[in-house]
Amino acid sequence: MFPWVSFFSYIIIVAYTPGPNNIMSMNNAKNVGFRKGLVFNFGIFTGFFVVMIFCLIFSAVLYTVVPKIQFLMKILGASYMIYLIIKTIIPSKEHDIKEIGSSFLIGALLQLINPKIVIYGITAMSSYILPYYKYIPVLIFFAFLLAFVGFTATICWALFGSLFSMLFNKHGKILNIIMAVLLLYCAISLLL
Repeated sequence: MFPWVSFFSYIIIVAYTPGPNNIMSMNNAKNVGFRKGLVFNFGIFTGFFVVMIFCLIFSAVLYTVVPKIQFLMKILGASYMIYLIIKTIIPSKEHDIKEIGSSFLIGALLQLINPKIVIYGITAMSSYILPYYKYIPVLIFFAFLLAFVGFTATICWALFGSLFSMLFNKHGKILNIIMAVLLLYCAISLLL
C-alpha cells in the first residue's frame, strides 16, 4: 500500500521550507510586486516540472539497470532527510538571496542548477513512487504533483513573504523542531 501520509509529509515539508525557489520568490515579490513576480513563479513551475521528469527518468533507469539499488536509494533518501533535520534544527542565516530578475526564463532555467529540487525529486521518485508505480502516465502525474506542490510553496512565500519572515523570527525554534520531528517520521517510515 502506498504510504500517502509519509509521502505528503515529505513533499510538503521539503517544498515549504526555505530554499532557493522560496527565497527568490519572496524577494522578487517584495521587489517587483506579487503580480509581476507571478511570471517568475510560472517559470519556476515549468523548470521544476522538467527537472522532476529528469529525476523520474534517472531514478527509473537506476531501478531498471540495478534492481537491487532500491534499498540503497531508500537509505540515501532517509540520510538526506536526516541531513534536512540537522539543517532545520541548526538553520543557517544565508537566506538573503538578492533579486536576480523576475522573468519566466530565469525562473525556469534556475531550476536546472537548484540542488534542493533535484535531491527532492530523486528522493521522492526512488523512495516513494517507483517502488509502487510503473505506469508512465501515473509517473508523469507524480512528477507534475511534485512540481505543483513546489509551485504552491513559491506562491505562498511570495504572497506571505513578510508574514513568514515575522513568523520564523518569532517562533522559529518551535517551527523548526516540529518540521524536524515530521522529517524524522518520514525517514523512519522509508526504512520500515
